[in-house]
Amino acid sequence: MSVLDARALNRATLARQLLLDRANIPVLDAVAHLGGIQAQEPQEPFAGLWSRLRAFTPSTLSGLLTGRRVVRTHLMRRTVHLVTADDVLAWRARHDVMLRQRVLGTYRRELQGVDLDALAAAGRAVMADGVPRSMSELARALADRWPAPGPRALGEMLVAALIPMVQLPPRGLWRTRAGVRNAPLSSWLGREIDPPAPHGSDPVGEDLVRRYLAAFGPAASADLRAWCGLAGLPAAVAAVRGELVAFRDERGRELLDLPDAPRPDPGSPAPVRFLPAFDNAILGYHDRSRIIDDAHRGLSVAGARVVLVDGRVAATWTVEDGTVAVTPLRRLPRADRTAVAEEGRALASFLSDRDSDRVRVLASPC
Repeated sequence: MSVLDARALNRATLARQLLLDRANIPVLDAVAHLGGIQAQEPQEPFAGLWSRLRAFTPSTLSGLLTGRRVVRTHLMRRTVHLVTADDVLAWRARHDVMLRQRVLGTYRRELQGVDLDALAAAGRAVMADGVPRSMSELARALADRWPAPGPRALGEMLVAALIPMVQLPPRGLWRTRAGVRNAPLSSWLGREIDPPAPHGSDPVGEDLVRRYLAAFGPAASADLRAWCGLAGLPAAVAAVRGELVAFRDERGRELLDLPDAPRPDPGSPAPVRFLPAFDNAILGYHDRSRIIDDAHRGLSVAGARVVLVDGRVAATWTVEDGTVAVTPLRRLPRADRTAVAEEGRALASFLSDRDSDRVRVLASPC
């Protein structure tokens, strides 16, 4: 097997994530290609798509949300993702067990003795009136029957696991602040969720393997699991292995990939890119060293927005009074500082609807 070094993997990741060259594709196609966009922070997907698409306009994504072609829902890793309607209907049942297990991992003591099937049925009965509810409102509606767990545990289990839900607009619309109002996914989309596959088959798992590799490969099975949170995918990997090619990384791990997926020359130039908080270009791997140094790995789970220089995390960024402020994590040569400032000005203009193009690049650490 050919060995792919860290730089080769980095350039492949950038290409798959639409970060090597901005793509000229519709927003809906980009969300589908990426296998969804992590979106617990409602405004972050806009910056993520701006960094990936050549002619991105925020109103397009807002229109997809209000038009019910894209939804905000708990899915991969039990985190809120922006996912196409087609994908969430196809994938949701495959995630049910994982979602329950992840909520129980946090609230097992509080939910001990609760009949989850009965809780799910009661929650659906409450939501059947068509009134959107917050998590706490739904939990309070059932608190008389299940007083012991408390509203937080009940609400998390109902909204994040037992009842497939969507977070309704205006939550997630461009430059809009709104609380979470939940509605059943099937009623919002007017279509039923695809049923689980017959026992012994896993077409959704196989599709997830292919889709993951298209957006993140080459990658190891551990990376796939880190992205979706599903434990039961070895059989799906085995089922599609004949379609795949294999490599090894410098540590000797087997990496799988689609045969015709882009694997650019490691010497390909990588432009500066600003990534939003919790971007899957980083979080979508167990081994994140292809894009972020181990010393800075904690930034990826702390909600820091990061800047890629030559394809790797080299700085963090924030917005203060219309100014994009960049804090380098290492020394940036003059040419890199200039490129960071230029891209930062463009980002400031985008985020402010062209009211400001101010950027401030702080001094590099000694």
